[in-house]
Amino acid sequence: MQPLIQVESLRKHYRDGKGLDSGHVVPALDEVSFAIAPGSTLALVGESGSGKSTLALCLACLERPTSGRIWFGGRNIAALCEKQLRAVRPQIQLVFQDPASSLNPRFTALEIVTEPLVLQRIWKRRQTREWGVALLERVGLSMEMAGRRVGEFSGGQRQRLAIARALSLEPKLLILDEALSALDCSVQAKIANLLLELQSSFALTYLFITHDLAMAAHFADEIAVMDRGRIVEQGIPEKLLGSPQHEATRCLVAATPGSIVTLNIPGVC
Repeated sequence: MQPLIQVESLRKHYRDGKGLDSGHVVPALDEVSFAIAPGSTLALVGESGSGKSTLALCLACLERPTSGRIWFGGRNIAALCEKQLRAVRPQIQLVFQDPASSLNPRFTALEIVTEPLVLQRIWKRRQTREWGVALLERVGLSMEMAGRRVGEFSGGQRQRLAIARALSLEPKLLILDEALSALDCSVQAKIANLLLELQSSFALTYLFITHDLAMAAHFADEIAVMDRGRIVEQGIPEKLLGSPQHEATRCLVAATPGSIVTLNIPGVC
């Protein structure tokens, strides 16, 4: 089976000075390579500053990599021009840690979910509304909530709303950037189960970015550990966490309380 997305030798460098010719180069990503099969989940785990979010932005075509290739749909999207990227971005959607900062507080829930469809001019108003209501209900938000604004929702409800919005354009790849880390334990479990259900229903592929090894072990088919801009270890959860080879992985395992290999989602915390 061909991977849905394949990353080859991806590098992203920044300069720490203000001008183009000032400061020294800071490598955020350094020769990163991996692939994700359709319908599967790869968890990307690492400490803060390891390069996880930079990688997410590059994959979502929101940052230009310095070099390397990102194969998606048979094309190297890292080499596409801005006009060509407009057709790719709807197929790769991001869900962030703090939905409140990425959702318009002036919009109702229904407007938030349907805004991408309106901007893309995909359907007529009635079809757009029907799809928006269906998505809200699919993520566990009732039709009665469609007229509420972001400030009226709890943290878990906001994340459900962000997920519904991400699904509005029917993407192939969903990048979950610490999407569960700001939620309490019981809400984390419910959102995680929702994501698993949606993956099956919508044939989604996930890149699950987290610092939580316990959640990664439950949620992912494979785990990749990042350290200082590199993927230093990758494998199935049982093998990687049961016998970690790299120091960064061993540190993450040591910092995780309890058994993480035989994790069940209701007791994730």
